[in-house]
Amino acid sequence: MTNRERFIKTLKCEQIGGQVPTFELVFYLTMEAFGKVHPLHRHYDQWNQMSQTERNLHMNEMAQIYIDTAERYGHSAIFVHCNPGDYDNTKWLLETIREKTGDEYFIMMHGDSTWAIPDGDNMMDFAVQMYEEPEVLNEISARRTEKALNMARRLHEEGHLLDGFALCSDYCFNTNPFFNEESFDELIVPYLKEIITEYRKMGYYSIKHTDGNIMPILKQIADCKPDAIHSLDPQGGVSIPEVRKIIGTEIALCGNVNCGLLQTGTEEEAREDTLRSLREGMAIGRGYIFCSSNCAYTGLPLERYELMNGIWREYGNYDRV
Repeated sequence: MTNRERFIKTLKCEQIGGQVPTFELVFYLTMEAFGKVHPLHRHYDQWNQMSQTERNLHMNEMAQIYIDTAERYGHSAIFVHCNPGDYDNTKWLLETIREKTGDEYFIMMHGDSTWAIPDGDNMMDFAVQMYEEPEVLNEISARRTEKALNMARRLHEEGHLLDGFALCSDYCFNTNPFFNEESFDELIVPYLKEIITEYRKMGYYSIKHTDGNIMPILKQIADCKPDAIHSLDPQGGVSIPEVRKIIGTEIALCGNVNCGLLQTGTEEEAREDTLRSLREGMAIGRGYIFCSSNCAYTGLPLERYELMNGIWREYGNYDRV
């Protein structure tokens, strides 16, 4: 099977032999790994002033960085962060990766329209509006959902450029969700359910990402029927066995390696936590994708990510369990 086929079978919670699929939402450490700036760290304010030759060179290098990352670290999926992010350049980047790799990798991009935790400057105003004007927030959500779906429809008409979407609105702090169960039902669930349903009608898969303590709203997320939930943050008290008890075995799970221990723990602590995550994820023999509980973010030592990746290569194989 190709990496893409293995990833899709895992999203369907079908049994596979061999290596557990892996990927990262973002692998920011491209300067250390390849001597190249990550596409998200690039500023293209003068993109339209560039010659076509220069734009071609930039686009090809961005595509190659994603491919090089997947090849070096055995990733089954590539999460593309489109930059510039307009439709034409998004399509161009996806086409370039497909031309270079064919159907080897599962390719996804961001596609969430739901509210996330507001930043500190807007948190108080947003919290007040949640209770005083929820209908205004829902009107905005409806417009954002339709905009996201229109982008998906246009890409769908282009043919096989994209396999799915990562829905990357964060709902939770480490201690608890920002939204209580009632406000989550009112402000998030209708639009999360709609966008997942409509993506599925187009043949796309959906991976719902949120960090932190998702446990109070986990059942509500699962009832929206994403194909997978990411990132199962142990720093928020989330454990794979507990999640499985609540949502069953028909939604795939991604993540759970403790990023805090990867960055600041001892090497032994990082090693033990990575092994714990692998063992717990692989326990039912299907529906598990190995990755960190966030991403390979700026400031994470490359050698720690490569330690984690090496443990996955050695122990993350169903045929050796």
